[in-house]
Amino acid sequence: MSIKHFLQFSDFTLDEFEYVIERARIIKQKFKNYEPYHPLVDRTLVMVFEKNSTRTRLSFEAGMHQLGGAAIYLNTRDSQLGRGEPVEDAAQVMSRMCDIIMVRTFGQDIIERFASHSRVPVINGLTNEHHPCQVLADVFTYIEHRGSIKGRTVAWIGDANNMLYSWLQAAQVFGFHVNVSTPKGYEIDPALVAPGNSNYTFFANPSDACAGADLVTTDVWTSMGYEEENAARLKAFDGWIVDGEKMKRANADALFMHCLPAHRGEEVAAEVIDGPQSVVWDEAENRLHVQKALLEYLVVGKLA
Repeated sequence: MSIKHFLQFSDFTLDEFEYVIERARIIKQKFKNYEPYHPLVDRTLVMVFEKNSTRTRLSFEAGMHQLGGAAIYLNTRDSQLGRGEPVEDAAQVMSRMCDIIMVRTFGQDIIERFASHSRVPVINGLTNEHHPCQVLADVFTYIEHRGSIKGRTVAWIGDANNMLYSWLQAAQVFGFHVNVSTPKGYEIDPALVAPGNSNYTFFANPSDACAGADLVTTDVWTSMGYEEENAARLKAFDGWIVDGEKMKRANADALFMHCLPAHRGEEVAAEVIDGPQSVVWDEAENRLHVQKALLEYLVVGKLA
């Protein structure tokens, strides 16, 4: 039987996402009602971290426990991966001892190689190129607050990073549009966008990208692994802060999202992230619920 992985957003069909989103809604309601739900009893999740994390580790570890299973944390510094063990060998061994694996690493090629040698499903907890679990939580959050995201407009303001590339894939799957505004020198890499993707438009002016948007979202200007570029990025991104003026150009009921951690006064103004249009805390919490639904789906398949 073929193994289903979730390595980038385009790995699932719309039907699969709709199923996972509905399961997330049900599982979240059980959580809110303090109703025990343990479909993954005696199942084990291994979490491999090469990049630091708060939300990814907490949501996956807590989520697996809440589903009745166990979660094991492995940092590459504390495992043989940190001493040069080939990714392919590690995947062979780990996948013989657990039921599902989450990997948070640097290059997408690393997780692709890992998955190709794994006997169990592999989930992308973040790579330099993609962050599918976060965007799945974001789409779920939008649906919770505003209904279907089909036909809506999402404004992406900031760096062309892993979040943006996952948003562009999500736009193709769900049928919405992304207004993209990145500073000169930090534009989209065409190699990371599917040929024929017409679900986005580039704007040189970030304020123009927000016009008529249903959702405005951003991320830190300096992602993990690019710390040496911080000073240059702060200069290049001057003017790309999501502030009150930009939000006024979005639709009156537009939401604001940020995957966190956030730097108030840099990529987002405090008046926005702490304001009434911000749903960042719901967005962060929903990592837990969508990932529980994802774990359930990948381990046991669709439920009747």
